[in-house]
Formats: sequence, C-alpha cells, structure tokens
Amino acid sequence: MKKNNRSSKNQNNEFEEVSSRKWEVVNLSEQEEDIVYRMHKLVGNRWDLIAGRIPGRKPEEIERFWLMRHSEVFSDLRAQTKS
Repeated sequence: MKKNNRSSKNQNNEFEEVSSRKWEVVNLSEQEEDIVYRMHKLVGNRWDLIAGRIPGRKPEEIERFWLMRHSEVFSDLRAQTKS
C-alpha cells in the first residue's frame, strides 16, 4: 500500500514541477503538428513516444504544445500570438 502512495506522490510532484514553470509558446512546423495529432490519436497522452518520432523534441515540449492548443486556460495566449 505504501508503494502506491509513493507513486501518486511522485506523479503529483511531477505535475507541480511542470505547472510551476512559466510556459512559453511551442512552435511546431506543420509536419511536426501533423505527427503529433496522428500519434496522439494512436497512443493518447504518451508524450515520450510522440516526441521520439520528432527529432530534437522533448516530451515536455510536446505536452506543452498539446495543452496550449487544447486548453481553454491558454485561449488568451493563443489569441495574442496570432495577432
């Protein structure tokens, strides 16, 4: 039972680390975006697998790109970058 508690604590800490950083817009090429959308449809939120298909990209970048594109929280930021 303690093992499960440790696992959930680690996941919470990882989320806090990612969410506490100031997020910058991740710009992907059209080809990279296409790969992200296709891979996400196949494997879901397995950012490490998706990033492995795009040379030079880290799982954190792919996740940040996805969240910024699909989250209402970042809708204002998306509007600013389009202007």
